[in-house]
Amino acid sequence: MLSVSLSHRFDGFALEVAFDASSGVTALFGRSGSGKSSVINAVAGLLRPDRGRISFGDAVLMDSDRGVMLPPHRRRMGYVFQDGRLFPHLTVRQNLTYGRWFAPKAAGVAFDPIVDLLGIAPLLERRPAALSGGEKQRVAIGRAILSNPRLLLMDEPLAALDEGRKAEILPYLERLRDELSLPILYVSHSLAEVARLATTVILMDAGRVTRQGPTAEVLSDPAAAPLLGLREAGSILPARLLAHEEDGLSRLEVAGHPVWLPRLSVAVGAVVRLRILAQDVMLATERPQGVSALNILPGVIEDIRIGEGPGAIIRLRVGTDALLVRVTRRSVAALALAPGLGVYAVIKAVSVAQGNIGG
Repeated sequence: MLSVSLSHRFDGFALEVAFDASSGVTALFGRSGSGKSSVINAVAGLLRPDRGRISFGDAVLMDSDRGVMLPPHRRRMGYVFQDGRLFPHLTVRQNLTYGRWFAPKAAGVAFDPIVDLLGIAPLLERRPAALSGGEKQRVAIGRAILSNPRLLLMDEPLAALDEGRKAEILPYLERLRDELSLPILYVSHSLAEVARLATTVILMDAGRVTRQGPTAEVLSDPAAAPLLGLREAGSILPARLLAHEEDGLSRLEVAGHPVWLPRLSVAVGAVVRLRILAQDVMLATERPQGVSALNILPGVIEDIRIGEGPGAIIRLRVGTDALLVRVTRRSVAALALAPGLGVYAVIKAVSVAQGNIGG
């Protein structure tokens, strides 16, 4: 368990943060300037807060009341920056083994399994100048892991990559989350990344924690939608892949109901995360007939939040899962929508982009 409680004042900005993070991927999410990187730097020991306490397990990393401030090299944190920061004069193999100099003598992190996990075996004899952006980041992650850290810190590791390179590296990050028992503190302002990777979300705004909890719960909270960004607001639904159909669609099951999407490169039986944007969902008070949309999910309205403008955010309960829907205030009135009303959510198959489907 990572426990953080700190206060720090910059010129014109105050940071007042408290949260706990356990296993899996804990994402610090918020707009640029919300204080995310300052928090992760405080955990790493690169920022000395004015006041506070930071502990990991039974190790106290910082306690202003007791005068404790453990230096960065004694915290056993692996840090992955935006730009990789590889040594240009060393090969990939040498960059990776450099991290082992800082691992405890009894470290059990094996070189070959990490290389295989990150898919960087063919790169070992190259130098950083001969690597793509995504390859450099995979090497940087491997170097951090091979230092045998207690906690992996990742500060916007995909921010400098284009969409193609992000799509290349995200599956490797999912494998890290699922196959290593290494907790990760992940900073991002990309909601798509957070939705795919995070198990827990710490939502930040103007130096404060405004919401924290399981990813699906936080992202489907209508009250959090303004901070998440209305265009990016949406939900995460777990789905099991049932079959690949002959017409190029994949059939999945969501809360006991069929959902069809353009063919996924996932094995039958696998469970995936579907991120469905609130603006891509329509509502009907009766089951639609004669429509081209394939995906119709019955649900019950739990909450309606009327915005300051012409819009409204509605949270449905679909089985045990939450689904956000963005509609107009006029539609709320015209359909007499209210909590407790049974409705049908209509989702076009092509509206769920491949980048919004994670393992």
